[in-house]
Amino acid sequence: MAAAKFLHAGQRLCVTIGRPRATRRTTNMAPRKKNTAKHNAAEVLIPDKLYFRIGEVATLCHLPAYVLRFWESEFPQLKPVKSSTGQRMYRKRDVENVLRIKQLLYDQGFTISGARQHLRAEIKTDKTPAAIPFPSRSAPEIQHIRQGLREILNLLSARRTG
Repeated sequence: MAAAKFLHAGQRLCVTIGRPRATRRTTNMAPRKKNTAKHNAAEVLIPDKLYFRIGEVATLCHLPAYVLRFWESEFPQLKPVKSSTGQRMYRKRDVENVLRIKQLLYDQGFTISGARQHLRAEIKTDKTPAAIPFPSRSAPEIQHIRQGLREILNLLSARRTG
């Protein structure tokens, strides 16, 4: 083992006791760098426009257009209108839905069916009727208000007939 070996850049010599092993390139052995520039939905500023084309939405959301087209088939909330030429025209609400779907799938780790169920549950909770925002009144106060409204109605109907 007295013979010297010359190594090229990016190669290393694997030494074992006994017989020499072949050299191996290490350029592909480095771990892949992950994309550290995450694009959160909160970071995206949606321009104040009425409609966006699919290319604009893809650029805004940092997604390829084919992903948007696939999501249209998977999520009923995502239904862009089509122009007379067949171009998909996304509204601001559609872009917000795309960003929400992206957040569920990429950031929170939902599956497509799980994200679909989660969005469906969010819509159901939004539709539940909220309490009436009026302050509660006592019965005598309500009677007084009704009496005042009847008087106004009588004045208006007298003015119309007289």
